[in-house]
Amino acid sequence: MDNILLRNAIRLALIPSSVLIAFGATSALAQTEPAASDEEPTTEMEVVTVTGSRLKRANVEGALPVTVIERADIESSGDISVSDFLRNTTFNSFGSFRPRSGSSAQAFSELSLRGLGGNRTLVLIDGRRAPVSPSTGTGQDLNAIPLAAVERFEILSDGASAIYGSDAIGGVVNIITRKDFSGVEVSLGASNPKLEGGETEEGQILFGASGDRGSMIAGASYNNRGIVYQRDRPYSSGGASTFSNNYLNPNGSFFNAPSGPTAGTSAVPGGCSLFGFTISGNRCLYDFTAVAADEAELHQSAVFTRGTYQINDDWSTYMNASVSRVTSFGRYAPGLATVAVGANTPNNPFNVDLTVRHRFAALGTRDDSVESNAYDLSFGFLGRIGNVDVEAGVRRNEFQTYTFGRNYPVIPLANAAIADGSYSILHNAPNDQGVLDSIKATINRDSFTLNEEVFGLASMELFEMAGGSAAISVGTEFRKEDYADVYDSLSAAGVIGGSAGASAAGGRDVKAGFFEVLLPALDNFEISLAGRYDQYSDYGSDFSPKIGLRFQPMESLTLRASYGHGFAAPSIPQLVAAPRSGADFVTDTQTCLAFGLTADCRDPVSGNVSIPQVTAWTIANPNLSSETSKQFSLGLAWDATDWLNLTVDYWNIEIQDLIAPITTNTIIACLAGQDVACPPGLSNLPQTGTTGRPVEEVVPNPQLGLGLARDPVTGLILYVQNGSANQGVLQTDGIDLNVRTQWDFADWGALRNQLQIGQVRSVTNDDSRNFVGDERTPEYRANLQTVYTLGDFEFTWNLSYIHGTDSANALRDVPLPGVELTLPSWTTHDLQLAWHSPWDGRIALGVQNVANRGPVLDSLDPTGRGFDFGLYDGYGRVPYLRYTQTF
Repeated sequence: MDNILLRNAIRLALIPSSVLIAFGATSALAQTEPAASDEEPTTEMEVVTVTGSRLKRANVEGALPVTVIERADIESSGDISVSDFLRNTTFNSFGSFRPRSGSSAQAFSELSLRGLGGNRTLVLIDGRRAPVSPSTGTGQDLNAIPLAAVERFEILSDGASAIYGSDAIGGVVNIITRKDFSGVEVSLGASNPKLEGGETEEGQILFGASGDRGSMIAGASYNNRGIVYQRDRPYSSGGASTFSNNYLNPNGSFFNAPSGPTAGTSAVPGGCSLFGFTISGNRCLYDFTAVAADEAELHQSAVFTRGTYQINDDWSTYMNASVSRVTSFGRYAPGLATVAVGANTPNNPFNVDLTVRHRFAALGTRDDSVESNAYDLSFGFLGRIGNVDVEAGVRRNEFQTYTFGRNYPVIPLANAAIADGSYSILHNAPNDQGVLDSIKATINRDSFTLNEEVFGLASMELFEMAGGSAAISVGTEFRKEDYADVYDSLSAAGVIGGSAGASAAGGRDVKAGFFEVLLPALDNFEISLAGRYDQYSDYGSDFSPKIGLRFQPMESLTLRASYGHGFAAPSIPQLVAAPRSGADFVTDTQTCLAFGLTADCRDPVSGNVSIPQVTAWTIANPNLSSETSKQFSLGLAWDATDWLNLTVDYWNIEIQDLIAPITTNTIIACLAGQDVACPPGLSNLPQTGTTGRPVEEVVPNPQLGLGLARDPVTGLILYVQNGSANQGVLQTDGIDLNVRTQWDFADWGALRNQLQIGQVRSVTNDDSRNFVGDERTPEYRANLQTVYTLGDFEFTWNLSYIHGTDSANALRDVPLPGVELTLPSWTTHDLQLAWHSPWDGRIALGVQNVANRGPVLDSLDPTGRGFDFGLYDGYGRVPYLRYTQTF
């Protein structure tokens, strides 16, 4: 019913846009040319609102570092989505999450400014918050924003909680949508990578009309990217998993068959010749890369519209509406589990108790399909009351995601079928389809976020100062946030092989008041002050002040500095998610002794290490508070000559009260008084279980917080409640350099260059060593764009550079023979040749990654993909063709 009402609301909202088109066109036809004037025209600087400020001012270099990326630069990149383009900017320091097969956020793409994570990066659309992803419960999904609707990107590489509130610690990306367009524009394009998979196709149509009193723009777009299978890449093909069909001893060591056709191996007799299983040495191995995908297939489509109408000289109204749809398909290897096979069961010919590390290949691959739909509607008024400029509006956005997973084993049912022999692991004969159907399930997940917002803003000049008029802006916002993430009952219970999840649902109200003051103390010196108070109904409140200084000692040189506080509110699922059960390995003396092991967790007979498992519940933490930050920046902007200008900015961020996961072993160490970093609030929990009582009967109580319970007699850990808590301090700093040049060669064309270099100088946690240069944390990223224009032709060369890092070596400073521990840098070159035809067409032929450079490989990569999936891509050389026609 809510979806039906929302669709009807959007249809009703589109009616005024149609009226605006007709009215605007009629008004334009009815107008006559204005009378000629003998007065000389005067030139005035454009007055605009820039990202990071609510005040309108002359379009000059301000006190905050804002990088503007125009649509021409976007078109020259060859990228087809907002996600692809922003992921390749230097501000995305350490890479960011993008669609990957087998992930619970398979269709999601985020941006991570300064490497601080998507939850500390704020994405805006025309100055208002983009919808929160329901797949993650935090951060904005770039895939829900159509690239066809984008006019430019404005990236504020400084904290901005004083202006925008939560999440703006790492910076802000403001996506400005297209507004000033008249006519019709149609575009089609496609690419075909050299390597199999990852091919793209795209299309868009844009309409625009305007008159003296109204304007309207509307469009529709789509873009698709094909799935990338692991078998189609040399660096990801060929996997060897012992989760195939191997017997294990009860202590977890591999069993060696004493007799039979598999004597001397752990391979199940007759069960290592199915589905690509092979015996190698004394193990049965499965090549999961033969069927699994690395990157998920993605289909994006959207319709969008924006209308404005000038009611009178003082008042205007506007409306924005968009609907976007993202579907995705991912494929993962068949499900797996470790299953007990007793001595007298049909699937055990050796008459000793064993377990089997089994791959349910007969059930088929785990196939996940995701469908996401985002609806965004806003309506507002701009006007003037006396000397005060005002804006007021309402906004509603809803983001709904459905996930379906097929061919997942239900472990208790599979255990029973293996125990009674109805499901055989021993021979080549296929299992009965009815039995297979009885032990597998189609799982699902239903997630959504809903934000409803009312906002108001008033700005005015205050008084004259030596440098001009002082100005103030004050405003208020009220936002209602609702969230739900509901897993099917089997996944929530943790009985599905290869899938689990804790359902969560909740909502909160956010009230905010803010101000900003501009004080031009001198002709060349100004001070800006800002502050914002946010009150959340679930965890509390935050106040974020900021001061900015701008000094212009000469016309061509601007010096700037800022200092401010920021915050990132805990996400709703972190506060309200349902408990999720698990079994954690612990190295706890009392628990080991209670299990009949030695104090150092060894089997008293064999001497082998045998780590026990205890029941652990991962819970939400209703006592979480926000992360807070202190940050400052120093910079300069220098227009050195007509052909050269540059900006240099130093930034420094300190984040306190980090929201971090607290593990079971950390809780054990903290309550034992060991010298480790401990969050507040850990406690010894009530002994809801006793010796001999099944751990399955333990019921978690999130209101008790994090901690553990022990048996009062033996000291055995009965259960643990772990989760997130506020703990620790993170510090990071770096430098951004932007150099732009342009030359006009008259009849020989024009040349422009832009070099952007981002350096992260340090990242430390609780005064630890500097992490920069470790795996996934390159010190430098750089982009160089060169555009040469001659007549109707335009040639673009884009160079992208990512500095080398160490490999993912967990044992640092310990040499590993034959393993490369220092990874090289990654440089790619993109070329594009575009021709502007006499019939208002544009043909662009380009190649991304001309040299067919593969990603930087790491033999120690812990993800199984072989490279950092968020930092590099594995598309190789990608030729593409795009045609755009304007009418």
